[in-house]
Amino acid sequence: MDRKKLVNQSIDYIMNHLDEDLTLDTISARCFMSKYHFSRIFKEETGESVYAFIKRCKVDQSAVDIKLNPDRTISDIGLDYGYSSSNYSSVFKKHHEISPTMFKQSIENRSMQVPFAPERTVHFKTADEYGRQIEILELHDFFVLYERFIGNYADIEKNWYQFLDKYNGFLDEKTILIERFFNDPSITNSSQCICDICMTVKQDCGLDHVMWIRGGKWIVYHFDGEIKDIYETLQGIFTVWLPQSGYVMAQRYGLNIYRHIDRDNHSVVMDLCIPI
Repeated sequence: MDRKKLVNQSIDYIMNHLDEDLTLDTISARCFMSKYHFSRIFKEETGESVYAFIKRCKVDQSAVDIKLNPDRTISDIGLDYGYSSSNYSSVFKKHHEISPTMFKQSIENRSMQVPFAPERTVHFKTADEYGRQIEILELHDFFVLYERFIGNYADIEKNWYQFLDKYNGFLDEKTILIERFFNDPSITNSSQCICDICMTVKQDCGLDHVMWIRGGKWIVYHFDGEIKDIYETLQGIFTVWLPQSGYVMAQRYGLNIYRHIDRDNHSVVMDLCIPI
């Protein structure tokens, strides 16, 4: 296994077990590698130590939980990630430069600035308006070729076109294009957001960077519009609709499934999917 795939798999494991006691020893053991060797490879590939990555992701995910669960106490959310009440507040404030209480009070459900385009302010619809475009669906498993990129979500469109041009020979009428995103860019630093750009392929394709994306029960919002408006729609769903819906997000990533891409007009028809 090459080092990039090894680190990607360790990131997947971390992101799916943030509410557990994650250590360098346990993660390196899963990779059948000494913790010193694994730690060096991880930092070379990501720019962060394993410990710093886990700590950052825990705090970022806890902020997402505060956003999605306004009725839960901050203390209980901190406990989910292994922090005592006082320790959680200190760690959260050091990372986000705001206390978790102030963060909760600052969550705006009508509008917000776009973090990667601060000149833009997006305005949210009502929960009912989002609900008209939403279905609860069972998705099957997807076997995909993927490339992971860590950086600004504003670059996703450019990365998609490079990916499609690179793997054009594997495209056919049955191909499904999928984006797997791990972070809320209104919370995670824009340079550290993780996204997997994926396309379905046959299991005997002979390619190295392949994986299964598991299906299950998902909230599916049917989007038809300009690429620049995807952020606004997702933030509206997460900030306005989901906290009132009675549903709980089940995994540490969401999916965007593309149905049509219009490169010339920078528009798409796609399903925005949140696991429940």
